[in-house]
Amino acid sequence: MADPEIITFGCRLNAYESEVMRDHARAGGMDNAIIINTCAVTSEAVRQARQAIRKARRDHPEAEIIVTGCAAQIEPDTFAQMPEISRIVGNAEKTKAETFLKGSNAPRVAVADIMAVRETAGHLIAGFEARARAFVEVQNGCDHRCTFCVIPYGRGNSRSVAAGEVVSQIRKLVENGTQEVVLTGVDLTSWGGDLPGTPPLGNLVQRILKLVPELPRLRLSSIDSIEADPDLMRAIAEDERLMPHLHLSLQHGHDMILKRMKRRHSRADAIAFCEEARRLRPEIAFGADLMAGFPTETDDMHAANLSLIEACGLSHVHVFPYSARPMTPAAKMPPVDGATIKARAAELRTRASTALEARLDAHVGTTVRLLAEKPDEGHTDDFAAVRLSTSVEPGTICRADVTARHGATLVATPNLSAAA
Repeated sequence: MADPEIITFGCRLNAYESEVMRDHARAGGMDNAIIINTCAVTSEAVRQARQAIRKARRDHPEAEIIVTGCAAQIEPDTFAQMPEISRIVGNAEKTKAETFLKGSNAPRVAVADIMAVRETAGHLIAGFEARARAFVEVQNGCDHRCTFCVIPYGRGNSRSVAAGEVVSQIRKLVENGTQEVVLTGVDLTSWGGDLPGTPPLGNLVQRILKLVPELPRLRLSSIDSIEADPDLMRAIAEDERLMPHLHLSLQHGHDMILKRMKRRHSRADAIAFCEEARRLRPEIAFGADLMAGFPTETDDMHAANLSLIEACGLSHVHVFPYSARPMTPAAKMPPVDGATIKARAAELRTRASTALEARLDAHVGTTVRLLAEKPDEGHTDDFAAVRLSTSVEPGTICRADVTARHGATLVATPNLSAAA
C-alpha cells in the first residue's frame, strides 16, 4: 500500500470527513494505513464495519488499521476488544491533523466526550478524488432526541460552521473544478442556531448563491422539512442553481408512530411541505427516509407509512428496518417481531421502487440536464441516475436526450451542442 486507504460507511457527512482524513493522513506520512469510518445508525451498519475490519486485517497484515466514526465513538470498548485494530479514534479527533502523524505516540483508544465539543471547524479540502461533486460540512451534531436514534451520542450537540468559512471553502472547491456542492450535516436545517443572530439555513443558501456566482450547482442533503424557513423556500422557487431535489427526514407516515418517535412534524405537515415545494418548483423530486417496524407499529400504521409515498410524491426512498440501538427509549418499547419488520420493509421498498420507476418513465423521450461524474454516468438535476451512451468528460454539465429506462437508471445520449 502506497497511499492511505479509506473505507467509509454511512452518511454524506462521513464521506466528507473521510476526505478530510485522507488529506491529513497523506500530509502526516501515513502511507501504510487503512482508515475505517464507521456508522452506527443500525446494528447492521455496525456489523458491516466489524466485518470490514476483519477483512482489512486479513488482506493487509502489516497495515495500521484506524477505526473511527459513530460506532467507534459510541462503543469504543467493544471495538477495543478487536485485536485487528491498531487505533480507535473518536469523532472529535478524526478531523484533527495531529491524529494522523506517522510515528506519533498516540494512545490506542483516543475517544473524547463528544458532548463536550462546542464548535465545528470548516475543514478545507481541495476536492473529492475523481468527483465532480463535493460535500461541504456546514453543521454537526443534533439537539433533538428522537427515541430511536443513537446518533447524538456519536456526534454530540448541534454546532454550525460560520457562513464565511463555508463560502470560502466552496470558492476553493469551485476553483479546483468542482461543479456541484452538496451542503451536509447531521441535522442540516438546525444550521445557524448556535451562531450570532441565529440565522436559518435559507440565509446560508442565499449567501452562497450570491457570493459564489461561479458555482454551477448547489444541492442540499437530508433536511427536516418542519424547519424549512422562508429564505430556503424562496431559493427553491427562484434560483435554478439550487437543484430541484430534497431528501426529507420523514421516518414514518402515521401520527401516533411519529409521536412515539418524538418527531416534530405530523403526516399532514409532511404532505403540506411537499405540496408547497412542488408549487414553487414543479419539477422538484423528493427522497425520504422511512422506517419499517418501529415498536408498536400495527398493520394500519404500516399501511399509512406505505401510503405516504404517494401522498408526498416520494421517488427516492431509503427504507430502514427498525433496529434497536443502545441507550435509546425505543429499545424499551414493545417490539414488532423480526419477520414482520422484514416483510414490511420489503413492501416499502417495492412501493418505493414503483414510484421511482414511474418518475423515471416520465423522463423517457425528454431532454434533461445532468452532471457527468464519470465518462458514462451522471445524475440529472432532480438526482435521477443516468447511463450515457456516449462518453463525456467527467465534470461536464450537459443536456442529454433520454431514450430509455433500464431498471432504476435512465439511458441517455449526450447533446453537447445544446446549451446546458
